[in-house]
Amino acid sequence: MLTYILFVIGFVLLIKGADILVSGASSIAKRYNISDMVVALTIVSFGTSMPELIVNILASMQGQSAIAIGNVFGSNVANLLLILGVAAIICPLPIKRNTILTEIPFSLIATLLVGFLANATIFTDTDQLFISRADGFILLAFFIMFMAYIYNVAKTNHDDEIVDDSSPVMPVMKAVIYIVLGVTALFLGGKWVVDGAVEIAQSFGLSESFIGLTIVAIGTSLPELVTSAIAAYKRNIDIAVGNVIGSNIFNLLWILGISAVINPLPFSTISNTDILMMIFASTLLIIAMPIGKKNAIDRWNGVLFLLIYAAYIFYLVQRG
Repeated sequence: MLTYILFVIGFVLLIKGADILVSGASSIAKRYNISDMVVALTIVSFGTSMPELIVNILASMQGQSAIAIGNVFGSNVANLLLILGVAAIICPLPIKRNTILTEIPFSLIATLLVGFLANATIFTDTDQLFISRADGFILLAFFIMFMAYIYNVAKTNHDDEIVDDSSPVMPVMKAVIYIVLGVTALFLGGKWVVDGAVEIAQSFGLSESFIGLTIVAIGTSLPELVTSAIAAYKRNIDIAVGNVIGSNIFNLLWILGISAVINPLPFSTISNTDILMMIFASTLLIIAMPIGKKNAIDRWNGVLFLLIYAAYIFYLVQRG
């Protein structure tokens, strides 16, 4: 009974946590004239990826590789199709040139890297596919490269468009408190929602892989969903988009890397379908922008993303 009560409370914490996290992060961006995109790719992405990180660490320690891998793959597909779809319906999302040319391709490269490492053992005498500890360190090395890129962007580029004198800027300490409280609420809310969802799913006898790709993935993506939806409602497009792209990179390189270092992750060939889905969703995102007005993800794109995501979930149900 307690699990179900915490399940409901978790949703409340997710919504409120996302709201104050966006407010605090945006305030810091305005005060120090740092691009909202940089803040979204770092502070916000790290905060909203906390549930995935905790779930994967626990799953790796307990040897539940199907949940660990399914959580990351399912979350990334949900981020690209479900979350960007919902955000685009709330408010069309114009994407900046730097994001189109750098951050989105980097996310796609991270997906291809994970796919290559997971299947690399086919070139050896080993029958079992897996993401090894060495692979985990490679993923972490690429994550460090990404963070170095973000540091360089923050150091050399200041986005004048983010300055808005009509919008109040919090004192630094208050903004930091907001960020800490937001991350804490997202962490607790995500954990309670996932715990409740997993318990419900297991009661119906569903597989670990299915739970990881659907219940856990959607549950751990709720912080990203609520954060990007609220950011889109507030017309803070860089936070809405950067949160999704940053979270995907965090999931593939940071979270999956740590998970593999803790415990090598056996990899099922059927999961290659989910990698192909991530590649398809990333490619669809790149294609959708030139078609829309002013390199934007329009509302009709958002509807299309949601329909494709619904079809993917239907496929997962059929796959079992």
